[in-house]
Amino acid sequence: MTPSEERKRLPLFNKASSLHTDGSRQFVQPADVRGRFARARKAMFAFLILLWLLLPVVQLGGHPLVFLDVETRRFYLFGGTFNAQDIWLVFFLLTGTAFGLVYVTALLGRVWCGWACPQTVFLEGIFRPIERLIEGPRETRVRLAKAPMGFSKFWRKTLKHALFVLASLFVAHVFVSYFVSFPRMIAMVRRSPLEHPEAFVWATALTAIFYGNFSWFREQMCLVVCPYGRLQSTLLDSDSLVIGYDEKRGEPRGKAKESGKGDCVDCNRCVVVCPTGIDIRNGLQVDCIACSACIDACDDVMVKLGRPKGLVRYDSLNGLSGAARRVLRPRVYFYTVMLLVGVLAATLAFRTHESFEANLLRLPGVPYTRAGDAVQNSFQIHLVNKSNERATFHVEPEAAQDFTFVVAMQDVSLEPMASVSIPLFVTSSGATTSDRAVAIHVRGGAKEKVVRAPFLSPSMGAR
Repeated sequence: MTPSEERKRLPLFNKASSLHTDGSRQFVQPADVRGRFARARKAMFAFLILLWLLLPVVQLGGHPLVFLDVETRRFYLFGGTFNAQDIWLVFFLLTGTAFGLVYVTALLGRVWCGWACPQTVFLEGIFRPIERLIEGPRETRVRLAKAPMGFSKFWRKTLKHALFVLASLFVAHVFVSYFVSFPRMIAMVRRSPLEHPEAFVWATALTAIFYGNFSWFREQMCLVVCPYGRLQSTLLDSDSLVIGYDEKRGEPRGKAKESGKGDCVDCNRCVVVCPTGIDIRNGLQVDCIACSACIDACDDVMVKLGRPKGLVRYDSLNGLSGAARRVLRPRVYFYTVMLLVGVLAATLAFRTHESFEANLLRLPGVPYTRAGDAVQNSFQIHLVNKSNERATFHVEPEAAQDFTFVVAMQDVSLEPMASVSIPLFVTSSGATTSDRAVAIHVRGGAKEKVVRAPFLSPSMGAR
């Protein structure tokens, strides 16, 4: 191979098929592909879409599996009930998700992008099937795109985009139901948008975003917007699982019956099935989302030619070069230890989540009042029932010498996620000269909390 031919094969000198030579957008029309990975991905997409649909519908403990009620600041996750005071737990969810993605990438490469990312799941599981149904296979779609506007092109494009809008409406409304509940969303759809303008605006905006993304922007979301693709060079190493081309076996390329050539017949099938329009034979590229379409396409050609599968396959860079792949390596050991530490920390954090909150707060105004030798402090006990069931709480002041307590309600029953403020007045019969605290015992079921606050008097000053 001459130096000029070699330079043409390098990614730097190859025009990505999602771009024209002047840098403008070239719409990618991936061809259909069949094979073991294509079947597995369809099953995965169906499972994830079904799971996404069921999470706001299926109930556990009287509430949806996932319901983020921002309006009332109540959050229900897989049977657990949380409120705004638990917002700090989100730190563990976000960092755990991010680190889990890093860990999986070190082992399995960009399997998330090709198999589980919502961008891929919705595009390949909903929108592309609609496009293929209306406009036909790749060759037909390419000819249709180049053809002048006529009746056939007009009705196909109109129908396709109408279905895209309907699909976007559906996806947007399901997403909104995570925040307003599914039954309420159904009720909103049946009523005037003026009765719920905020939800209507959100649903409309999301519909526009989804339609623009899945009908036009598509792979550019992965190539331009998503930061994960840009970071993969730091997350992958030579032993990470990637999709690659066995250059030793495939080169030099030539016709099937041409002697002295490699197994690659340069049919270009791996390129036309790629959803980002790259040529996997140019090596590992940032545009590759590891969707495995090129593997199925190449395996199909190899079977027809009577040659072994795996010219394009899942492997590591070391494996593709002929070396052994190390699954267990220092990076994986370090990530595993960090993952275990994170799981332990998250477990301990979530175990601190309790079924009710109790706080002893000082009432606004003067810190204390005097009536002769008596000094009075005014408090309120703030109770929040964070369980999924109605609960009864008992308030009992801790006995203390020369303290007299007046509690507005010693027993109170609260609905799930309801709260109440109970006035409490504490009077000391004489001047308090020592640092003393008011202690209140709050019992809810089998659990008890003790809340405290300092008792202020003239001799102590207002602290």
